[in-house]
Amino acid sequence: MSPRREPVSRRDRPAKPPLSRAALVAVALRIMREEGLEKATMRRLAAELDTGPASLYVYVRNTAELHGAMLDELVAGLEPPEPAAGDWRERLIGLLTSYTWMLFARPGLARSVLTLRPCGPHYLRLIDTVLGLLLAGGMPDRQAAWGVDILLQHATATAAEQGSRAEAAEAAGEEADLALAVAEAGAGAYPHLVRVRDELFAGTGEERMRWSFGTIIDGLS
Repeated sequence: MSPRREPVSRRDRPAKPPLSRAALVAVALRIMREEGLEKATMRRLAAELDTGPASLYVYVRNTAELHGAMLDELVAGLEPPEPAAGDWRERLIGLLTSYTWMLFARPGLARSVLTLRPCGPHYLRLIDTVLGLLLAGGMPDRQAAWGVDILLQHATATAAEQGSRAEAAEAAGEEADLALAVAEAGAGAYPHLVRVRDELFAGTGEERMRWSFGTIIDGLS
């Protein structure tokens, strides 16, 4: 007779880590970082957390809320502008630029955030900080309140557009085609284009981003 196999008690198995919203967001951020946002599906997250997809909806109502929670966690890592780092305008431009670059590195999330209304505590702190800087510049309450929406929308849209183009294989070719078309444009048909064509592609991405925020802020003022 073959020796009887000794049964293994299920109690010897390591216990599953407890589910939580924080654990769910942490796994989603890791998958996004390693494989892209599109891979961070509820089914995939459930497999990573050794549970069923239905269990995750206790912590987030849907994918949109998950993306909002992921954004909130990333916003927590943004450094608030130091009072001694410059005047209110420069501090605000610096904060908005940092937020844009953070999303630029995650274009999938930037595209999703365009249609979201994030409401996490860290995102609310970002809104409050932007409002504080606008109000410090002497801006009326309504200008500041409406201006926050314009500034964060511009930041998110810029990150979504430019980050998506950075991922596109044909983007460099399209830019080269545009530059060639502008260079070959004749003054008879395109007098204004020819006049400023040396400026159309001038400046770094950082310079143009800071200029755009400054222009919006000046308009609000």
